[in-house]
Amino acid sequence: MTTDLLVAVDVGTGSARAGVLTAEGGLLARAEHAIVMNRTDANHAEHDSGQIWRAVCAAVREAITRAGAEPGHVVGLSFDATCSLVVRDRQGHPVTVSTNGDDRWDTIVWLDHRALAEADECTSTGHKVLTYAGGVMSPEMEVPKLMWLKRHMPKSWGRAGMMFDLADFLSWKATGSQARSQSTLTCKWTYLAHAESGWQPDFLAKVGLSDMLDKAALPDQASPVGTDLGPLTAAAAADLGLTTACRVGAGLIDAHAGALGVLGAFTHDVGTIDRHLALIAGTSSCVMALSAEDRPTTGVWGPYFGAVLPGVWLNEGGQSATGALLDHIIRWHGAGGEPTPEMHHTIAQRIIALRQREGLGLADRLHVLPDFHGNRSPLGDPFALGVISGLTLDSDFDSLCRLYWRTAISIALGVRHILETLNTRGYAIDTLHVTGGHTKNAVLMELYADATGCTVVQSAAKDATLLGMGMVAATAAGLYPTLDAACAAMQQGGRSRPPDPAARPQFDKDYRIFLTMLAQRQTIDAMV
Repeated sequence: MTTDLLVAVDVGTGSARAGVLTAEGGLLARAEHAIVMNRTDANHAEHDSGQIWRAVCAAVREAITRAGAEPGHVVGLSFDATCSLVVRDRQGHPVTVSTNGDDRWDTIVWLDHRALAEADECTSTGHKVLTYAGGVMSPEMEVPKLMWLKRHMPKSWGRAGMMFDLADFLSWKATGSQARSQSTLTCKWTYLAHAESGWQPDFLAKVGLSDMLDKAALPDQASPVGTDLGPLTAAAAADLGLTTACRVGAGLIDAHAGALGVLGAFTHDVGTIDRHLALIAGTSSCVMALSAEDRPTTGVWGPYFGAVLPGVWLNEGGQSATGALLDHIIRWHGAGGEPTPEMHHTIAQRIIALRQREGLGLADRLHVLPDFHGNRSPLGDPFALGVISGLTLDSDFDSLCRLYWRTAISIALGVRHILETLNTRGYAIDTLHVTGGHTKNAVLMELYADATGCTVVQSAAKDATLLGMGMVAATAAGLYPTLDAACAAMQQGGRSRPPDPAARPQFDKDYRIFLTMLAQRQTIDAMV
């Protein structure tokens, strides 16, 4: 076995995963451990960052064992994570963000929407930072959450001395470094990486956060992705089952790591990378588009400079609930139940059988708008609601399958809405590179091609997100001179599926209905 091994860690909404990779990008083994979530309110969601660290350590140790690797052979490590907000005091102890007052719950989860009002306040400032956030502030970003914390939990704000995006928290736990990634600060903290002075004090003053840089212990400059943050501390090495010879690289937000993993093959040609869209699809979906120049697009986050690759701009669209929406449909329907993988598979098989009889027009009077948790892109409306039109009194299993099918269509049409919006801003997207849990859903993978009219590429990597973090770890360890070089050397290719031309008329009609329903919803909302 090679003596230059890499460990990649990916922390999602419900679990921490770790993988052991070779310097060529091969995944030798991976392991996963659950993380817990506390819900005290429909809009509140919290994690225990200490429990997340323990889950990370358990996953790393198990992955090393499964790979049959020697700890001393691991030369690089990097973390990606959801854009959740961790609050600690100056000594590094947890500070509660929960209304129950328990310090264990020190992390506001990315999907938490407690700061809707604060996000609107940020948008109303009209400040230039909004130009680099899609024109609209999202409650999923850190500034509105910090505003909420300062207003509603002043004791916690008073105790706070360090605040991190989750990926940066993990790097701090590993190395003791308080450096922050350019990915996290640029995308979630209103840091303008392209500007001479990244922080904008006048904006922070407008939203009542003049003390944010001090309270969060934020650096003046962000660290580019892949920067060597130093070796593991002795304590972290003991926790992780590694050695202090292992270097740690500045990481990314989880979806950005997936984009790096699937678009790494195109980093050598930034001039044409704007034909390719990364779709990181699981509980929610993130849509990543890279370009050589900035392309501000209303309702699409960014453009962010250097958030995935140094010197390259990123536009990030998204759907706040996709896999979670299909799970919800199964739970909500009378013929549903627990949305296990087996249940999803059974529904997919029945949909295939029904379509053999009824064709693509299956349930063609049933239509869905998928914004059950707001519309992140391209409308940028966190208050948007889901819509189902065409329900009957049917409540058998086939009616569930029909609703699932039409909901899946709406998810794919939502992606089409985002990419067509991006294409008005200079992109020429004709290829979707898909990774995440949706690659296991045959219905969605077919629809991503046929409903968007794009070629769909599924990465040959066993786990494209872990591959992306392996690229970062390899850069920090010095195995490659730059992140671009690591991407080129470690990319794994993929298999492609073109759209079916015969399906185009049906989905063009569905898309026209989709856009009409969006307009009708807006009209109804204006009447309320």
